[in-house]
Amino acid sequence: RGYHGPIYMTPPTKAICPILLEDFRKVAIERKGETGFFTSQHIKDCMKKVVPLHLHETVWVDDELELRAYYAGHVLGAAMVYARCGNESVVYTGDYNMTPDRHLGAAWIDKVRPDVLITETTYGTTIRDSKRSRERDFLEKVHRCVLRGGKVLIPCFALGRAQELCILIDSYWERMGLTVPVYFSAGLTEKANRYYKLFINWTNQKVKESFVNRNPFDFKYIKPWSRDYVDLPGPMVVFATPGMLHIGMSLEVFRKWAPDERNMLIMPGYCVAGTVGAKVLSGMKVVEIDQYSQVQVNIDVQNLSFSAHADAKGIMELIRQASPRNVVLVHGEKSRMSYLKSKIMGEFGCPCYDPANGELLEIETGQDVRALMSDQLFQAAWAKEQERRQKSAVPSDDSVVPATTPITQLPVRGVLLLGDGKRPARLLDPSEFDLDDIPVVSASGIEADGRSDSIVAADTEELTPSSASDQVVFSTRRIFDGAELAERMGLSSSVDVAAAALLAIRELLLIDPATQPKDVDEISGKRASVVRVGRSIELSVPAKTAECELPSLYVSWAWEEEELATQVLVIINRVLG
Repeated sequence: RGYHGPIYMTPPTKAICPILLEDFRKVAIERKGETGFFTSQHIKDCMKKVVPLHLHETVWVDDELELRAYYAGHVLGAAMVYARCGNESVVYTGDYNMTPDRHLGAAWIDKVRPDVLITETTYGTTIRDSKRSRERDFLEKVHRCVLRGGKVLIPCFALGRAQELCILIDSYWERMGLTVPVYFSAGLTEKANRYYKLFINWTNQKVKESFVNRNPFDFKYIKPWSRDYVDLPGPMVVFATPGMLHIGMSLEVFRKWAPDERNMLIMPGYCVAGTVGAKVLSGMKVVEIDQYSQVQVNIDVQNLSFSAHADAKGIMELIRQASPRNVVLVHGEKSRMSYLKSKIMGEFGCPCYDPANGELLEIETGQDVRALMSDQLFQAAWAKEQERRQKSAVPSDDSVVPATTPITQLPVRGVLLLGDGKRPARLLDPSEFDLDDIPVVSASGIEADGRSDSIVAADTEELTPSSASDQVVFSTRRIFDGAELAERMGLSSSVDVAAAALLAIRELLLIDPATQPKDVDEISGKRASVVRVGRSIELSVPAKTAECELPSLYVSWAWEEEELATQVLVIINRVLG
């Protein structure tokens, strides 16, 4: 019974998760009287299965399934996950925020072109005003309330909004020289703050820079809250959890302060229908706390959105970044999702779905092939496209030459060799090998990002390598600066730099049993001619030619040892720089 496989989490999530689960367990058992719930030992056993997933790190779960995490903003440790299995891929966003705030950066993702993008739509039809105006409005309202002797209650969740608003209040109190006490409900929020201090590299650039002088999460004016303070006279500001006023300390404080019209309630986030927070925001003056009690709401209620969810503009921007073939909307209200669905289909021209909870959704995917494009093919295609643009830009008369636009679509023509799951497919220039019987296919609409060995998507027919594929040999010539390398290695001018480099590479190859050379020709002192690794990989020093007098190394390998050759090339690049 149960799940026995790996659980992937970002490092901050792995650190915070046991605290959240234990808090959830205590609330369910001690306050709600749940039975048959998981135990503290279950939490420990669960965390033993966790595997850290770092940002932009590609993790292979098995031979087919790969995962990659992207920064999502929202809360500390939040990540969007790109998953690919075979030729099909999905991006699952979870909660994300496309607008940077005072302690976290904005979500961002590569143009991964997934078959399906599953995105939240909490604020699918809302476009929020600027962050600066919201912060100014928030601080002015808090300041006016405490000046008239009132108390301010700010319900917020322990992760994310608590830290965001505490930073805002703490800096304002210091700037204005205020002495009114500010509290946050201790417990989960206090524990979470420790991890914000620990994982400072997950925050935004401003927090990282200020960390040199002072940790911004060491609040100067904000103190831990105690239940005894709720009846104290005089103004104060309290941050309390949870954010929807449906249970816990925030509801307890609200019950005490709601009847006094001098006090203020600021709701900074989203409230689910049916919660006390949602009822108060709807304008109800008498709110049922539970089946036994009601409270008169005379408190000044303000709704200032500091939610860490993306608004409609942010959702559209993420879709633009990822460039998916299909979009699935979740985590939102049906009416808002329907409107956003029509906007997405109209602007991006891709199918969009808004399934109900529990509904099975079947989406057909294409047969596109991802391939690594070789340097030689990319450079040839780039030069050809630049030449074409220069010819087309020549004016026919004395008119002004039109401004050139960046190259975003690069048509290429090459040979596609399919991978087998372990080895990626490769798109090569026909001159890179000598097989005459491999057909040449056209791949159009490949996006160029200016990098060699870029992952590209090509609409093409399926090709199968011939029975002679094991004899397909790849080769590359690595030209390097001999003088710079000789100086770095401390070689004299009489030493053959290329041979010395090959010898140094051989020494590094000996460290790993997988890359240990099987055979070496003519190694004597500081002279090396050929180093062989595996069954087909050869490293040699080619003769200098009139076309290229710079020192170089020649590397060749068979198709079947592509993965091992990649390891060898990494070592070569480490030596040659």
